[in-house]
Amino acid sequence: MKSLFCFLWCVFIFSVGNAQEIKPLYQTKKIVPDSLITTIYLDTVALNDTFFKIVNQQGFVLQDSLYSVDFNTAALTFLQPLKDTLTVSYLNYPDFLTKTYALYDTKRIVPNKDGAYIFTVPEKQTSAFTPFDGLNTNGSISRGITVGNNQNLVTNSNLDLQIVGNLSDNIQIRASLQDSNVPLQNGGYSQKMDEFDQIFMELFSTNWSVKAGDLFLENRTSRFLNFNKKVQGISATLQFENEKSKTTIETAAALVRGQYAKSEFVGQEGNQGPYKLKGSGNQLYILIISGSESVYVNGRKLTRGEQNDYVIDYNSGEIRFTTLFPITSDMRIVIEYQYTDRNYTRFLGYGGIKHEREKWNIAGYVYTETDLKNQPLQQNLNKEQIDILKQAGDSTALMMAPSAYPDSYSENKTLYKKVIENGYEFYQYSNNPNDTLYMVSFSYVGPNNGNYRLANASTIGKIYEFTEPENGILQGDYEPLIQLIAPTRLTLATVLGAYKPKDYTSVDFELGFSNNDQNLFSPIDDEDNKGFAAHINATHRVLNNKWKIDVFGNLQFISNNFQTIERLYSIEFDRD
Repeated sequence: MKSLFCFLWCVFIFSVGNAQEIKPLYQTKKIVPDSLITTIYLDTVALNDTFFKIVNQQGFVLQDSLYSVDFNTAALTFLQPLKDTLTVSYLNYPDFLTKTYALYDTKRIVPNKDGAYIFTVPEKQTSAFTPFDGLNTNGSISRGITVGNNQNLVTNSNLDLQIVGNLSDNIQIRASLQDSNVPLQNGGYSQKMDEFDQIFMELFSTNWSVKAGDLFLENRTSRFLNFNKKVQGISATLQFENEKSKTTIETAAALVRGQYAKSEFVGQEGNQGPYKLKGSGNQLYILIISGSESVYVNGRKLTRGEQNDYVIDYNSGEIRFTTLFPITSDMRIVIEYQYTDRNYTRFLGYGGIKHEREKWNIAGYVYTETDLKNQPLQQNLNKEQIDILKQAGDSTALMMAPSAYPDSYSENKTLYKKVIENGYEFYQYSNNPNDTLYMVSFSYVGPNNGNYRLANASTIGKIYEFTEPENGILQGDYEPLIQLIAPTRLTLATVLGAYKPKDYTSVDFELGFSNNDQNLFSPIDDEDNKGFAAHINATHRVLNNKWKIDVFGNLQFISNNFQTIERLYSIEFDRD
């Protein structure tokens, strides 16, 4: 009896073991479509076309018009980009219909050519690799001359070279070299344009890439460190990937070509433009970086081009709307752009790392943009001016310095002499070569805030004259001062992550820290440089049957001193 019981127990264990090895025909797979990869292979064998269904993260069935399925190859193709976690359910054929049958062991079968070497001694093989094989180049180079009855003979030169191909079996190259002796930006009258004086080169392989030259840096993953910049420098990206995880490392170092600015105004009825764009300090004459603008009207983004919505003159900083997009007085116009701001040589450093797994991911990014205070470009700072900046702190009103300096006489210059009269020392216009003359620049300081007023603007240079105060009240609008520009630095660091333990449960967060110094020369007013920001978002489905109920929460904190690179909220956030 005991032997019979042991026998039945062994048969039961063997049956359960076999039952566990049977692969169910109904399969379920979770996928996250990539915007760059529109075709996903669900299996290695054909699928049964009698059952197929896709459900999104909210539990709704995806429409057939959004995708197509090739059941013979098990290929799922999305007809438009989708950014969602999808659950695909499908039906397999039984294994005996799809598995491969072979008379002999396939591991012991070799091709005829390889099998011949089993019985013969192979000859010494030479390397078949040819350097720069498959490297394609195209472009043009031109030489010309320009001559006229009112100008000298000059030569012109233009280069346009494109390089694409393989440097080796694993390394590929892309390069664009464009140069012109007329470095003018494109007028923006076409939707696509070629930039002059551009050098771009990229070396890349399966898991890494290195770019150098004129680059476009961008981060749209982070909420607080959201930016895009056109720069000149070098960047690198490295990826480590396996079946369970993916790690991406990116870094960049460059010189900044411009800084971010935004103009907001209401359209004028029937006025298509041009509308003038200004710098972040309300500068009127700025040079816009080609292709850096984003134009929104009533929250909708417009398209550049003569046959579209608007055209822009980058050299004069003006935008004009086409007749295809009439402007009215109730239109809210917002324009974001980058303009050249070259008061100092500006350096940019950027780095980040992101680790992704099936249920969670975490990332960290660091960004710094700083002026090199010892390398001014549009101003030559002397010791006295540097001392003024050291005492000014963050106040631009205190960053004013005397502008007068001794100069030699010339009939083409507007010069002044120093005069002491009625207890006042001031500058007076003089064209007498025997006087001690000064070159003086005057700045507008507002009504009744200065001692000088504009006396004559019809000469070669504007002439300013001193006016005595009356009853202690200043009578002029100008002062012999120049505005000094202080070097600045902005540093941002963020840590963000997400956790999704279940299909309808997710938590994501981000912490941000900023350090914004408006005057690197001065430690004054540095107590408001640092800022902090945090954001957390959570979603959980508490009921998932005939009725679906989701509970969600969103919390965001931003300190007053926290500074971002670009706008933090949507373009219509203030109005919403």
